[in-house]
Amino acid sequence: MLDRIAKIRAEALSEIASAAGDEALGVARVKYLGKNSGALKALFAEMARLAPGDRPAVGEALNNLREELAGKLRERGDALAAAAPAPGEREDVTLPGARRPIGHVHPLYQTIEEITGIFAKLGFEVAEGPEVETERNNFDALNIPKDHPSRDAFATFYTADGFVLRSQTSTVQIRLMESRKPPIRAVAPGRVFRPDAVDATHHYCFHQIEGLFVDRNVTLQNLKATLNHFCIAFFGDRIRTRFRPHFFPFTEPSAEMDISCIFCGAAGCPVCKHTGWIEILGSGMVHPAVFEAVGYSPKEYAGFAFGMGAERIAMLKHGIDDIRLFLDNDARFLRQF
Repeated sequence: MLDRIAKIRAEALSEIASAAGDEALGVARVKYLGKNSGALKALFAEMARLAPGDRPAVGEALNNLREELAGKLRERGDALAAAAPAPGEREDVTLPGARRPIGHVHPLYQTIEEITGIFAKLGFEVAEGPEVETERNNFDALNIPKDHPSRDAFATFYTADGFVLRSQTSTVQIRLMESRKPPIRAVAPGRVFRPDAVDATHHYCFHQIEGLFVDRNVTLQNLKATLNHFCIAFFGDRIRTRFRPHFFPFTEPSAEMDISCIFCGAAGCPVCKHTGWIEILGSGMVHPAVFEAVGYSPKEYAGFAFGMGAERIAMLKHGIDDIRLFLDNDARFLRQF
């Protein structure tokens, strides 16, 4: 009997709460509290057939439910009355409806989509991987030695159980190479994490886009041609590029790539520190040790890799001077893009 009372209570409360007008509310009142055929009236009548010991609990439950439903009916009636138009007023159904504001893609992800779209036209797939990684994928397989500064706790986030928050999306390249044989052409966009102090140009969470091309007879010429095409497609055909020798543990030879300053036309300004050039990414030919770590033969295969910060590219593209604006959720900033 108590289970039946609980079931009727749930049905009644739902029906009362969803009543859209006085008529529906009146139907619910008669259905549950009607003096002749109401559901509670029928339950009270059945009490005579209960064992004497069960009647007090059932009677108390029915009385409580009757009071509760009466109160809910009054509350719903008051709410409907308050929402009803004043006498003599009618709703103008010809007025335009209330529209929800429509958002758009965040400027940072617009940049990521544009970059990956350019490489997709060159045959690069988009690959993803986990943000919590093993030390092997984040360091060892990338030829980063145990004593490298990037492995210190002040440069990488470590978990209590020995994993790391990936500090570059190069980990996706390792996973790709271990899962298949060449040829591989892929770009890996995603979030990375480093314990940097937050300021106008640094953040502990940012986005990288890394690329990998592995096949037979891949050369530095292929690397330069691919990245030159990307820069012209993204920044415009007035852009000039240059490569400067650099060092990365996972590539050899390695180079940083600069573009002519898009703000001053390479004449020299504060943004390019009066050099006429702006660094945008790092690149190089995949180191033989990386191939050996994933089971490739350096004598059979060659490849190139590159990586860029998505925030940096977006800031250059749109003239943004503070990386924190991407995460402030200020609609005044976001509506501009």
